[in-house]
This record gives sequence, structure tokens and C-alpha cells, in this order.
Amino acid sequence: MTKNIVTLVQGANTAMTNDASVDIVVEWSYSPADLDISCFLVQADGKVQSDEYMIFYNQPTDPFSMITLQDTAPTIKTFSLSLPSLQQSTIQKCVFAVTLDGPGTLKEVQNLKITVKSMNSDILFSIRQLSEETSLVMAEIYRYKDWFKFRGIGQGFNGGLKPLAEAHGVVVEDEAVAAIEVPPAKIETVTAPSPGPSSKVNLTKIDLLKKKVTVSLEKHKLTTEKARVAVVIDASGSMSMLYSKGTVQRAFEKVLAIAACMDDDGVLDVWFFGDKFMRAPSVTENDYEDYVKRTYPKPRIFGGVGAGNNEPRVMADVIRKFTVEEPTKVLPTYVIFFSDGGVYAENKISDLLIESSKEKYLLAVCRNW
Repeated sequence: MTKNIVTLVQGANTAMTNDASVDIVVEWSYSPADLDISCFLVQADGKVQSDEYMIFYNQPTDPFSMITLQDTAPTIKTFSLSLPSLQQSTIQKCVFAVTLDGPGTLKEVQNLKITVKSMNSDILFSIRQLSEETSLVMAEIYRYKDWFKFRGIGQGFNGGLKPLAEAHGVVVEDEAVAAIEVPPAKIETVTAPSPGPSSKVNLTKIDLLKKKVTVSLEKHKLTTEKARVAVVIDASGSMSMLYSKGTVQRAFEKVLAIAACMDDDGVLDVWFFGDKFMRAPSVTENDYEDYVKRTYPKPRIFGGVGAGNNEPRVMADVIRKFTVEEPTKVLPTYVIFFSDGGVYAENKISDLLIESSKEKYLLAVCRNW
């Protein structure tokens, strides 16, 4: 069966078919630098409800998985959209945009087009009048009566991704990674069953986790071993849900329990990383409560450490700290990485691991969520 193809000119719109799901495919044949494709899920005021509703390469879906971005090929990006889910939400529009991440302008991009693909028909909008800007609003899907329409826009936007995101309500923070002073923690205790008529034992969550660590160490005959312990935590955009659900804090507490049992001084060294990295304040079992919330509460698309993944940069700093700034030939260093994947710089990471393997007392372990 031959598909029906509807071709739009700039500014034109057409009704979308009543399909459960559609693919929105963005493709081009040449660009002078990488093209970042994004989608803003906006409310009636044209703004996103929160940063979690900006869909891009490092935050490929929204909190309800209505739309998902897939990297189909180097010059093809695909959004898979559930129209029934979108209809039941408060989202009024899906705005699709492109940004040039590097030298040049969009005028140099060739054969840029966006296509809505459904089971029986396609809607095609070829963007021919590209300008000297570096950002472009390509098209939008918007509510019309009881369903949706698709409009071809093709409008250039001054500035890059940052002003484009700001225009759609994304909160853009200061680019600098400031030194952070962590306020004192409030330690919560739980009361264990009384071992005697007049005794009472107050245990923190870390105490309970330490007991589990101790059992594991005893099982492997490692109770007398000591090591410096560090944790490196992924703060890229795709980690947003894990931060908001408290998963990152709980994982942090488990590592802190290891440090409390194994570290020579009970201190856990902490890093957060995205495009950049931040050496966070060291922490002990006395000030662990809400540490993540107080230190780096959520990934930031702009500002902070950035929303991307640059493992080599933070790895180099970890190695520098423990082999140059604070070297030791007595204690091993146990470094734990927490990440949800999305590793791209495999060769650089391999080189750093090979080089650091020459340091007898440095061990790194990666834990993916």
C-alpha cells in the first residue's frame, strides 16, 4: 500500500491522523558542525513546566515517557511520540528545534527536513530558507479541537541553545561551578530493640548500612583492610529522575557506609560530573543526611557541571588528587563511579585506566543504574 504524503510549505499546517503513535524524524545531508535536535513540551503560556520537559540528546525523554528521542544515525534523529498520552497531559504544544553546536551557521546546512511518520501517511516539511542564525524552530505539534495538527515553522532564532531554551521557560543558571558550602546535616536516628531493661541504642541509617558492610567484609576476610574511599556521581541530564526519586542519595549512603568501615579516617571524597566536574565537600557519617540535596540537588541543563557526559575530565582529576596531590604508598584508594550509562569517550577512558593502572594503590569500580 502506497503511503499518502502531505508536503507543507513554511507556515502551513495540516491535521494529524488518529494514530496511537507517530515518529517525528529530523534529517539532513550536511552541516558544518554537530546539530543538536531538541523538543520543548510547553504549556498554554509557551513555557515548559520544568526543565524535565526539554527533550534533547542527554535527556531523551520526559517524566511520563510521552516522547522519546533516539539517535537513529549521525544525520537522522527520531522522536517517538504517544499521541494518546500527549492528549491526556496538560501539554499544549511540542516545539521541535535545531541548534548548530560549533562553527558556521544554519545557512550552510543542507537538505534539512522534518517528517511526521504514521502508519498510513507522512507529513513532510523541508526547510529551505535557512538563515545566518545558529538556532531554528523547525515545526510544532499543537492541539486542535479534540486532536492535533502539525505546522511547519522554519523560523531562525538569535543565539544558540541557551537563549532558545530560555525562551521556552527552561531555567538557565550561572555557567560557573561555584564553591559550595554544605549546611550542617540533621541526623535522624532509629531506636533498636533494647538489649536490656535499662539500655537503649540509637542507630542512624549509616549504622545499619555499616553492619551490612561489616558482614560482607567478614565474609571475604577483609575486616582489617583499610583504604581511602571516593565516589564519583553522574550529574548529567538523563539522571534527573534518579535525583528526584532519592535514588542518588540512597546510593551515596551505601558508599559512605563503606568509607565509614574501610577508610582510614572515615572520610568519603565526593565528585559530581557532567560536561565539567565539581569536587564536592568531603563527608563523614556525622553529616550525611540530605547530602546530595544540600550539595548538588539535581542535574542542570545549563550551569553547574553541565548536562553532558565527560568521564575523562573527572577521571583525570580523581587520579590527580590521589596520585599527585595526596599520594600514598600505604593505603589503596577505592573509587566508585555511579552512572546511568551513556559513555561515549571509550578510547580516552581506556587510556586513563591503562595509565592509572601503573599506580598500584588506585582501584576504580563503575556501577550503572
